[in-house]
Amino acid sequence: MKLRRLIVKPDLPDELQPLRIIGTNMWFTWNPEANRLFQALDPELWEKCGHNPTMLLSQLTEGRRREILEDNVLIDRIRDLERSFDNYVSNIENYSFNLERPIDYRIAYFSMEYGIAECLPIYSGGLGVLAGDHLKSASNLCFPLIGLGLLYQKGYFRQYLNIDGWQQESYQDNDFYNMPISQVGDGAGGQLSFDLELDGVLVKILIWKVQVGRIPLYLLDSSHPSNSETTRRITAELYGGDLEMRMQQEIVLGIGGARALHLLGLWPFVYHLNEGHAAFAALERIRQSMITYRTSFEVAMEAVTASTVFTTHTPVPAGIDLFPQDLVGKYFSKYMESMGMTVKDLIDLGCANPDDRSSPFSMAVLALRLSRGVNAVSKLHKDVSKKMWKSLWPNVEEDDVPIGYVTNGVHIPSYLSKEMSDLFDRYLGEGWIEEPDNTKIWSRVYNIPYEQLWTVHETRRERLVNFCRRRLMKQLISSGGSIIDRKRVREYLNPEALTIGFARRFAPYKRADLILTDPDRLLKIMSDKRRPVQLIFAGKAHPKDMVGKEIIKKVVHQSRSEGFYRNLVFIEDYDIHVARYLVQGCDLWLNTPKRPKEACGTSGMKAAPNGVLNLSILDGWWPEAYDGTNGWSIGTDEEYPDSEDQDRVEAEQIYDLLEYEIIPLFFDRGPDGLPHAWIEKMKNSMAKICGYFNSHRMIEQYMEDYYLQAGLAHQILGENKLTRASELSEWKRKVRSLWKDVKVIDVSVPTGDRVSLGQTLEITASIQLGKLRDEEVIVDLCHGTVGQDEDSERLVNRNMTAMVSEEQVADGVWRFKGVIHCEETGVYAYNLRVLPFHPYLFNPLSMNLVAWG
Repeated sequence: MKLRRLIVKPDLPDELQPLRIIGTNMWFTWNPEANRLFQALDPELWEKCGHNPTMLLSQLTEGRRREILEDNVLIDRIRDLERSFDNYVSNIENYSFNLERPIDYRIAYFSMEYGIAECLPIYSGGLGVLAGDHLKSASNLCFPLIGLGLLYQKGYFRQYLNIDGWQQESYQDNDFYNMPISQVGDGAGGQLSFDLELDGVLVKILIWKVQVGRIPLYLLDSSHPSNSETTRRITAELYGGDLEMRMQQEIVLGIGGARALHLLGLWPFVYHLNEGHAAFAALERIRQSMITYRTSFEVAMEAVTASTVFTTHTPVPAGIDLFPQDLVGKYFSKYMESMGMTVKDLIDLGCANPDDRSSPFSMAVLALRLSRGVNAVSKLHKDVSKKMWKSLWPNVEEDDVPIGYVTNGVHIPSYLSKEMSDLFDRYLGEGWIEEPDNTKIWSRVYNIPYEQLWTVHETRRERLVNFCRRRLMKQLISSGGSIIDRKRVREYLNPEALTIGFARRFAPYKRADLILTDPDRLLKIMSDKRRPVQLIFAGKAHPKDMVGKEIIKKVVHQSRSEGFYRNLVFIEDYDIHVARYLVQGCDLWLNTPKRPKEACGTSGMKAAPNGVLNLSILDGWWPEAYDGTNGWSIGTDEEYPDSEDQDRVEAEQIYDLLEYEIIPLFFDRGPDGLPHAWIEKMKNSMAKICGYFNSHRMIEQYMEDYYLQAGLAHQILGENKLTRASELSEWKRKVRSLWKDVKVIDVSVPTGDRVSLGQTLEITASIQLGKLRDEEVIVDLCHGTVGQDEDSERLVNRNMTAMVSEEQVADGVWRFKGVIHCEETGVYAYNLRVLPFHPYLFNPLSMNLVAWG
C-alpha cells in the first residue's frame, strides 16, 4: 500500500514564533541566553529532547504554552533574544581582505562529519567537532564559507555496555522533521534533488540545509523513496558498512557535493577538503571546469589544484581510507571516460606506487596531488606528515615537503560553562566572545578574584558529580543492576575530590588504560581520605576496533574492583553533551597518546577556558602550549623503541606527578580555604592557552596562509577561460622535459671558508640551465649550522637566501651570486638548490623538480 505523506508542524502563537526561527539556527548552541531560555520553557522536556529546540517547541503542552504567554518576564526574554538574533544575522560585514582587486572569496568546506550540537548527531568525534567549530567561527567572523556534508539517517552509534563491560552498539533513526534542519526547495513545492550515477545505477540525492549562524551547511541524503533499499543505506550510518559502502559515501560527499553547489547556483573560488574523505570533490571540479571551459584535463587540473586546500588529520597510515584498484575501476571507468581519461590515470593520481597493482588507492594521496595548499593540524604533526608523505616528493628534502600546519582550535563559547561565561563578561569584558583570539583580553583573567574563580569551579565540579550519578543510575537500570548496586551509586564520586577526566575515542594509541598500569600504586594514591582523588572515563571505540573495546572493558572491570568502585567510573555514550559536563567540571584533564601519534587533539583546549589543567604527553597541540606554568607534561619529547618500556616509564611519571606535585598543590589550602597556587596555575592556563588555541585564530590563519593564496590562484589562472592555466600547463610540460639538463657546474667562495662572526660570505655559482632561461628558475642558498653528529648532513636552523642572476657566461650557463650573513659561531654549512619558477606556479616545490649543488 502506497502512503501519501504530509508534514505536521506545531501551531505556535505569534509571541513564540521567534523561538521557532531561532531554534532552527545553530546560533542557539553557542549563545548562553538562548540556551537558558529554551531550558526555562520546560527544563525536564529540554533534557528529554536532547537540547533540541525544534522538538521542544513541538511537544510543549497547551497548558504550558498558556503559562508562558502569561509570564511577562519570559515574554520579555523572548523579545530580547529575538533582537539579539536579528542583530547577529543581519550584521554581515564582509571580512576585510585588504585586497586591491576584489575577489569573490566563497569557500566550500567539505567534511564527512559535523559536530555542532548533540541534537544533530551526525558526528563521531574530534574531526566532526572541529568541522562544527570551523563553521561557528566562520559565522562569527563573517567568513564567506559554505559547508558540505552528509545527512545520516542513523548517524553514529549509541554506546551501551553489557554486564561484562563489553561495548555494544545501537543505531537510532534520526527524525529529520523534528531536528533543526530544513529541506532545500526545488521551486515547485518539492525538495531539491539530483541524480548521481553509482556503478551504473542512478541514485537520487536529496539536499538539506542547516543554518549555522550566518553560514549555510548543505547535507546530502540518499534516502529518497525512489531509491532502492541498498542505495538508501549509503547515507544511513557514519563510517558504517564495508569498503564499497565507504567509497559510495565518499563519492556522494565529493562528487555529489560539488554538483550540489552548482545546482544551488554557488561557484566557490576555494575548495577546502577536511581530511581525504572529500578528495573526489576536486576531481569533480576538474570535470566541471573541462566542460565549462572546453579544455583538457591537465589545464583544468592546474586551475583546480591551485585553489584547493587539503587538511590532513592522521599521523598514521592506518587512519587513511584505502581502496582496492579494482573497486576504483568499478565506480570510475565510465566517469573517467567522460573526461577522455582512463581509470589508470586516476590510479596514477591516487596510488603512492601506481605501477604496483597491489598498491591501494589512497584518498589522502589523491587529495595531496590535487591540492596546492596542504596543512597538518599541529606543529609536531607537520613534521610527522612530512616524514609520512616524503615518498610522494622523492627529489625534495624532507624539510621541504610542501606541507605546512595550522594548529587546531576550539569554539570556546560552545564548551564554556554558563557560570564561567558570566565571570568572563564581568572581568574580561563582553568583547571577549567576539575576540577570543585577542591575547590582551585573556590577560585579564588575572583580575578575577581567587574566591570567585574557585567558587565557580567548585560549582561545576559538584554538577559534574551529580550528572555522573544520574548517568550511572541510568546505566545500572538499563543493564539490570541489582538494588544494592543502585544504592551504591549515591556513594559514587566526591564533590570535593581532585577530579581527573579522560574522555576521547578509545583508539589503542590513546592509551586510556595507561594510568591503570600499576593498580596497586594507583589505589594507594586514590584512597587517601585526607586527599581524595577520583577518575572519570568516557569514550567510544570504533565498532570494529576489538583492541579499543578491550581497553573499555579493562577500565570498567577496574571500576568495579574493591577500592575503586566509588572513585573510578565509566560514563557510557560519550557525546558533546557528556563532554561539556566533563570539560567544565574536572580539575585535571588527562591525555596519554603514544607520541607522535596524536595529530592534534582538542579536548584539552575545551577544558582550559573552564579552568581545568592539562596533564598530557607532549604530543599533538600540547608541545606548543605547555610552558611549565600552565599544566604538566608527562615526560619530555622522548620516543621509545620499545612500546612496553614506554608504557611502564610514562605510567610511573604519571604516578610521580600525581603523588609529588599535583595532589599536594591541589590540597594545599590557605587560611581562607583556597588552593592559591593551584588557582594561579588555572589562571596561567587560561591566559596562555585560550588566546591562541581557539577556532577564530585557526580560520584566520587558514585565510592568511591558504584561502587568500588559493583564491588569488583561482582568479589568476581562471581568467579568459583558463588561458593562464593553459600557459602554466604548457610551461610545466616543457620544464619537465628539459630539467635533466639543469645542474650546478661549480661554486666559488672568493673570501675562503673561514669568516668572523658578523661578516658576510659571498658565493658565486655557475649553473647550467640548458634551454631554460634564468628567470625560469629560483636558486637558493640553503645555510645553517651543522648537527652535532660529525657525519650529519642535516642543517640545524636552516635559512634560505635567494641568489641573483648576474650574467650568461656561456651557451645555456648562467652565473648566480648570493651572500650569507654569518651571525652564529660554530660549524656552518651551505648548499645550493635550483627550483623551477613561474609567476603562476604558486608552490615551486610541488613539481618535485630539484637540482642540488
